[in-house]
Amino acid sequence: MPQTGVEFTGSPSDTIWLMFTVEYRRRVREGLLEKARSDKRVVAGAEVGSTAVGGGDRWSDLDLAFGVADDVDITALLSDWTAELAEQFSAIHLFDVSLQSSIYRVFVLPGNLQVDLSFSPRAEFGPVGPKFTLLFGTAVARNVVERPSADHIFGLGAHHAVRARICIERGRVWQAEYWISGVRDQALALACRLRGLEPGNGRGFDDLPADILDGLDAALVRSLEREELMRALNRAVDGLLSAAANQKDVGPGIEEQLRALTADA
Repeated sequence: MPQTGVEFTGSPSDTIWLMFTVEYRRRVREGLLEKARSDKRVVAGAEVGSTAVGGGDRWSDLDLAFGVADDVDITALLSDWTAELAEQFSAIHLFDVSLQSSIYRVFVLPGNLQVDLSFSPRAEFGPVGPKFTLLFGTAVARNVVERPSADHIFGLGAHHAVRARICIERGRVWQAEYWISGVRDQALALACRLRGLEPGNGRGFDDLPADILDGLDAALVRSLEREELMRALNRAVDGLLSAAANQKDVGPGIEEQLRALTADA
């Protein structure tokens, strides 16, 4: 039988896996907010991410942000919360990410529910993006983190293409595959950026036109043979250059070099 808060997902022909329920996510959210409101070290709270503005779906994770009182050691606070979440929710700490003075801690709970908690000093607690709903306390205006420019994304793709070709010549086939995939991902991200879609973490990839996706499907590496790596790199570079077509300020003057890069000797 499924555990409380999770359900079996999949058809008889599929691999069956445990997945959290929406009701379980709601209960975890309420429990965390109750905990935050009762912790005197926490002075403000907000929901961020897709569920903060009425979005999200059956599969969305839970993202909560908290402001911390003056002179509170955020590291110690995180340590306390991590131990308590492990006991109360069987939460497992995956990793941390730091952004300016904020610390984001990522957990996975039963049913593969991902919970992201961030803690910031009171004076710096506020939105860094549009998906932010204040739940209690007060927030300050912060500088919104700008999305990477189209030129920056293209530059990353060009860099990855150079590294991929060098790895092919060195016989570092797994590293070459890594960089070729990176070129493809930057081509998709660039196409998203130029169409007003979210490029980060592949969020907008599936919303791109079919002709772009079909072209970059050919950039998938299907074996680690040199010929196949070169073929996939060529198609990934095609996709990158195609995404930048008609954009005069994106990657000027580098097309010839990238084309030469994919010519096998």
